[in-house]
Amino acid sequence: MPETMQALVVLEPSRLEIREVPVPAPGPNEVLARVRAVSICGTDAHIIRGDYPGFWPPSFPFIPGHEWAGEIAALGPGAERFGWQVGDRVAGTSHDACGVCQKCVEGRYNLCENYGKPGLHRQYGHSVQGADAEYVVHGVKCIFPLPDALSFDEGAVIDPASIALHVANRGNIVPGDTVAITGAGAIGLLGGDAARIRGAARVIVIERNPLRLAKAAAMGFETVDAREGDPVAVVRDLTDGFGADVVLECAGVPATVQWALGMLRRGGRCAAVGIPTVGVEIAMQKLVLDELELVGSRASAGEMRRVMPHVEQGRMRVRDVMTHEFALADYAQAIDTFNNPTSGAIKIIVRP
Repeated sequence: MPETMQALVVLEPSRLEIREVPVPAPGPNEVLARVRAVSICGTDAHIIRGDYPGFWPPSFPFIPGHEWAGEIAALGPGAERFGWQVGDRVAGTSHDACGVCQKCVEGRYNLCENYGKPGLHRQYGHSVQGADAEYVVHGVKCIFPLPDALSFDEGAVIDPASIALHVANRGNIVPGDTVAITGAGAIGLLGGDAARIRGAARVIVIERNPLRLAKAAAMGFETVDAREGDPVAVVRDLTDGFGADVVLECAGVPATVQWALGMLRRGGRCAAVGIPTVGVEIAMQKLVLDELELVGSRASAGEMRRVMPHVEQGRMRVRDVMTHEFALADYAQAIDTFNNPTSGAIKIIVRP
């Protein structure tokens, strides 16, 4: 094992560089993994800009990155008891929860009631150092066997695929539903696949970026161009005036949240996974009188294993959302590409 590694270090908001840093050592029930591919998430862009001061990350300098795949390079004490071996191919997720609070016991570890408490909870790439590096340490609760049929690039998109499946599950989609999706980023597009996996009869994607709109159409979804007219009226027109049974809100801006509630059928449900950075005004009168449901959807809770067979079978099309590839040394160019709406970037794969 080398003593040092290359890593992306965010020194302060919007100032980053590739640095040589010590290779971390795995502690009890942890593994050290060689990162072969890591994908850029919208949350990474927010963290790099400093949009969540004092929360994500708690302080700078910081190594972001939480959607990754690689192979185990070393085992910490006790990790072998869980069947892990050096050389195992793995995909990682971010939440390393306490495992003993009420929410963890119920299987909702993404809502761990000890979130952020030292020694009890870690969220890699958010509250503790992440995977934009040659090596990363993870607890055994948040690594999963990567099937031989899947590449490391595909493995790096398993985490967002699991989040897409989780928001579809939170939407409680049932066979025959019409599902509308606001936002055609990676979660929105993979959410369309997740909706079909759950039996949706129709998937309608609302987006204003023409390149992402074209991608949604190429993946076989009905599309609504949010630049042309009122998307709520268009969705209602497409559904004979009734509206969508379920809306997956994947954009996280005030306007799309309002659209999502506006285009719901009576008794419909909106599952929101986008995280607005400002407050949102919602029509409470409509929510009450139409018995609408608005539920949050945070990360995933058990979907990592469940989504992998769908990726293997081509039902969750992670390759379709991969648009760019960069070396870790070119991360500054990669994040600029990700943030550029004219680049067509959806999922960018970075190879340390």
